[in-house]
Amino acid sequence: MCDVTPASLPPILLVLGDEELLATRAVSDAVARVRAVDPDVDVREYQASSLAVGEIDEMLSPSLFGGRRVLVLRSGQDARKDLSAALLAYAKNPDPDVQLVVLHVGGAKGKAFADGLRAAGATVVPAGKLKGHRERVAFVRDEIRRHGGKCAEDAAEALIAAVGNDLRELAAACSQLVADTDGRIDAETVARYYRGRVEVTGFTVADATMVGDVPGALEALRWALHVGVDPVPIADALADGVRTVARVASAGRGSAYQLASSLGMPAWKIERAQRQGRGWTPEGLVTAMRAAAECNAAVKGGADDRAYALERAVFSVAAARQGGAR
Repeated sequence: MCDVTPASLPPILLVLGDEELLATRAVSDAVARVRAVDPDVDVREYQASSLAVGEIDEMLSPSLFGGRRVLVLRSGQDARKDLSAALLAYAKNPDPDVQLVVLHVGGAKGKAFADGLRAAGATVVPAGKLKGHRERVAFVRDEIRRHGGKCAEDAAEALIAAVGNDLRELAAACSQLVADTDGRIDAETVARYYRGRVEVTGFTVADATMVGDVPGALEALRWALHVGVDPVPIADALADGVRTVARVASAGRGSAYQLASSLGMPAWKIERAQRQGRGWTPEGLVTAMRAAAECNAAVKGGADDRAYALERAVFSVAAARQGGAR
């Protein structure tokens, strides 16, 4: 914040997107930057849907007491046409002592208002939901850096597997990891702090099974069942793991990025399947697919002991890999 100057403060900030954490953070950062220039800044918030045009003059007119102001307009997509028109007119000649922060979820509703602010020179802060695994990995690594730490890519992937995709939970986990360690986060650090949570997903069971790690797969499976994970998604994950390795193996050689479009899979998933596919033969994969299908039928068909069906599938799939080892 030491480099913030009055000239560096954009008069209009458009926070565009529907990811609550990113939007909230954008507003907080904007207020903090203004406070670095004027600790006594006046911060006011309004809802676009309830703001009348007649209130705009009062909202944007210079303060009798001087000083800077931050005006936060939430749900900008809900602004009526007359309000949008008045704000777009203001945007052509904004007050340098006022920072107007407009939050807009994006999309078709109110698009003309957002486009008009952008055309008027508003600084746009993206706050859309992250669309894929790679973006979430980048988010985790950026979060760790934000708190002064460093994070390897495999550690970020492990943390996502442990915590899930919710950005608030991921951000909290990143903050806690840096606070509890020396800030250098690797996969072992994540495993040490989140052991148990990482092991409750069906995909963790499948990943261990596909590389022949029977003890690891059984430990993950038993823990998942112990904490109440339903057997059905575990069986689905195991079947998906076998199918994915088979599809990637049948696609032949090539980089993950070359195969991504033809297979319709993200590159990270192909890379993982390529690693897991080492040591498998086509015959072994056929046997594994049959075992996974039998497990699915047993689990979804109401077998008396669904846990036993899952354990048997782990042994069968791992045996198929071992039997087909090159």
